[in-house]
Amino acid sequence: MARKIVLTSGKGGVGKTTICANLGVALARLNKRVVLVDVDIGLNNLDVVTGIENKIVYDIVDAIEGKCRVKQALVQDVNYPNLYIMPSAHSYNKSEVTAENVKKVIDALSDYFDFILIDCPAGIDEPFKRAVYGAEEAIVVVTPHVSSLRDADKVLMLLSSFNIHDVSLVVNRVRGDMVLDKEMLDSKKISEILETRLSGIIPEDDNITTFLSIGRTVNKGCESYTAFSMLAKNILGESNKIYDCTEKYKGFFGFIKRAIRRKV
Repeated sequence: MARKIVLTSGKGGVGKTTICANLGVALARLNKRVVLVDVDIGLNNLDVVTGIENKIVYDIVDAIEGKCRVKQALVQDVNYPNLYIMPSAHSYNKSEVTAENVKKVIDALSDYFDFILIDCPAGIDEPFKRAVYGAEEAIVVVTPHVSSLRDADKVLMLLSSFNIHDVSLVVNRVRGDMVLDKEMLDSKKISEILETRLSGIIPEDDNITTFLSIGRTVNKGCESYTAFSMLAKNILGESNKIYDCTEKYKGFFGFIKRAIRRKV
């Protein structure tokens, strides 16, 4: 049976879809069978992030409406044979796409995968409930900004009402130089404020933006590659190490790097 994990945020623009795609790849590299399910219907972009937008024949709405079998709506990743994506749709019949029907699709995939990662829409309205309903665990993605923390706090309260109690945080877009200079909230402090376990930290990495523009996930040349690998091992329970974004900015040479970055 698969572990069904929803990735949510409350606030849009925190990099939730990027986290979903790259965590899926990191788990697949560890020989886990993974499917990414895009439930952000109408504003979907998981297919673009994973580079499969030109390979889609059916999507989750087709599976819900009975136009295809559930497995027919899956697209296999080119680089990782054990990674699949279930794309979303640009339009749909709202009467058919209910929380219960989305859950049926997710449950139908459960026997074939180790992990089902559900990419949740931003906000806390009906689309959020539709995505969360079929999950058993949650990862709340936040950035080190007050507005993001405020929205995450609302989401954490809502998750408990869905009986999702296995919840952790991923802090995205962390700049180690700003953390050391006290210009950005420390991730451990964020964990304390939200009273939620920290599963991972992802650094601010220009390579992510570059790769997103061409529909690719991060590779070994990216700083964030190690961070996603650590996150995947933490999710598996094989480790409890958190990526240290401040390490390269410590010491004398780190001080120089911080000074240079402030001027850029």
